[in-house]
Amino acid sequence: MGIALVRRPGPRLDEGIVTHIERTPVDVPLAARQHAAYRAALAAAGWDVREVAPADDRPDAVFVEDTVVIIGDLAVLTRPGAGERRPEVAGTRDALDGLGLAVAEITEITEITAPGTLDGGDVLQVGDRVYVGRGGRSNDAGIAQLAAHAATRGRTVVPVDLRGVLHLKSAVTALPDGSLIGLPELVDTAVLPPVRRAPEEPGAHVVPVGGGRCLIAASAPETAALLATLGFTALPVDISEFEKLEGCVTCLNVLVWSKEG
Repeated sequence: MGIALVRRPGPRLDEGIVTHIERTPVDVPLAARQHAAYRAALAAAGWDVREVAPADDRPDAVFVEDTVVIIGDLAVLTRPGAGERRPEVAGTRDALDGLGLAVAEITEITEITAPGTLDGGDVLQVGDRVYVGRGGRSNDAGIAQLAAHAATRGRTVVPVDLRGVLHLKSAVTALPDGSLIGLPELVDTAVLPPVRRAPEEPGAHVVPVGGGRCLIAASAPETAALLATLGFTALPVDISEFEKLEGCVTCLNVLVWSKEG
C-alpha cells in the first residue's frame, strides 16, 4: 500500500488542547496501548508503519496528520493554527528526510509559511479536488499557499467553511469510492459533493486503507454496519482516549500511498 507515518503519544497527552468538547481525564497508559493496537491495524492492512520521533514535551504530537499534507509526490509541511503545536512539524520533516524521498514516493518537500496557518486535519482530498476547512485552525493565507502548491500537481483547492468543529475531517471524510460521509450540518455543503449522513458522530471519520477497507472508531458500530451494506469492510479500532481530545482515526496517521497503491 505504502508508508504510514505515526507518532506515539507522550506522557503529557492529558494536557492536549480541547476546543469544542468538555475536558475529561485521559488514561495515558491506556492511550499507549490503544495506539499500539492502531499501529498493528495499519500493519495488518498492509502498510509499512514508520514512526516519527517522539515529542514528549508536546501533548498533541500524536495527532501527526496535522503536520503535513501529502499531494501525490509532494509533501507540504504545515504551520498549525495552534502556535504551541508548530514545533511538532520539525519531527515530521526529519521523518520524511529519513525515509528517503524515493522510498516514500515523494520528490519534493515544501512548507506553509507565516502568516498562513494550516492543519492537515482540515485537508480532504477527493480525486483532483482538495477541500480545506476554513474557520478553525486554517486561515485564508494558509489555504491560498496550499492552493498554489496543489496546482503544481494538477489539483484544485476548494475552501469549506466550518461550523463549530475543529477540523474539516472532524466532520466529513471520504469512503474508498470517493463518496463523502459525515455530519453535513457542520460544514458548508454547497461547495461539497453530496454528504451521506453518518449514523453517529464518530462514524464521520473513516480512513480508507486499500481494498475497500476502512479504519473506523470502535465507538461507531452503526456506521460500521452501514459500510458493510455499501460493500466496504470496516476495521474498528478503539481510540476512546484520543476521542477525549477531539481526536479521531484520521488524525493519528499520515498515509503515503505507493504508486501501485
